[in-house]
Amino acid sequence: MKLFKTSVFIIVLGFSFIGQAQESEISNETTIDKKSYYQKRAVEDAKYEQQFIAETKADEESFWEDQKAYEKSLKQKDRKAYKAYMKGKKDAYANHYEHCDNHCHHSDYYYQHASFYYYGYHDYYYNRHPRRSTISTGVRVNTPSVRVGIF
Repeated sequence: MKLFKTSVFIIVLGFSFIGQAQESEISNETTIDKKSYYQKRAVEDAKYEQQFIAETKADEESFWEDQKAYEKSLKQKDRKAYKAYMKGKKDAYANHYEHCDNHCHHSDYYYQHASFYYYGYHDYYYNRHPRRSTISTGVRVNTPSVRVGIF
């Protein structure tokens, strides 16, 4: 009887390890699937953003605000999905930057947001609108200090 209980215990213990191993394989597959899903979604979103032409400034502003809100909520809900999404977006913007030149007509909002995703757009956006129109020189003249003491 003792031998029977021991053998049943060993068999049950063996099946639990096999079941645990299968569950971890399934969770790894879902992680990979989630990662690839968000990377594909990011590429699709980036392509849509690059082709987006708004009718009014208000439409364009609300579009970019919605996009920011989506990314912020994704970051709060699932950090791994957010990282995969941002990696996909960075790759898509880098790809577009390689062949984007004068034939691409993007808005200022686009360049502002694109500079967040890919560093190449940073110079383009800031060189279009210089921060100041005058150049100041740093000339300093040292004068001797005179101190008058009572004691």
